[in-house]
Amino acid sequence: MSSKKADLIQAVLAASRELSTETVMFHTAIADRRGLSVTESKASDYLARLGPLTPKELARHSGLAPASVTALVDRLERKGIVRRKPHPDDRRKVLVELNQSPVSAALPLWDYIVSASVEICGKYSEDQLETILDFVTEAAAISHRAAERITQSP
Repeated sequence: MSSKKADLIQAVLAASRELSTETVMFHTAIADRRGLSVTESKASDYLARLGPLTPKELARHSGLAPASVTALVDRLERKGIVRRKPHPDDRRKVLVELNQSPVSAALPLWDYIVSASVEICGKYSEDQLETILDFVTEAAAISHRAAERITQSP
């Protein structure tokens, strides 16, 4: 590996670390404004992206223990963020779905970051955006696997 490539890899790792920290702080600010913990906020994001999930599915996606997910869903339900509804295919199961009203009320909190991100993407070519998309997708998968390794080890 060339010296320049090694330096660039180190720069990407450093920039990724900075992005991760700033992202966590942004999501903490969003959660705080909404009266949620960061975990509650991110659990609601799983539901927003993936649609209604069973508590078991939410535990699998989040890496949280099933008992933790039950308590999490209880808190989100008390705060009006989610509701439980019967599973249409299996009466023994329940689905957790987002209550759209509080989600819609929080959308303006995202306006700046979304518009600024769209703007910055505009300066890259389609090929560059495909590379960025590949990197971000792979990095997210690595982060998910890393979290699984931590939560599943004794």
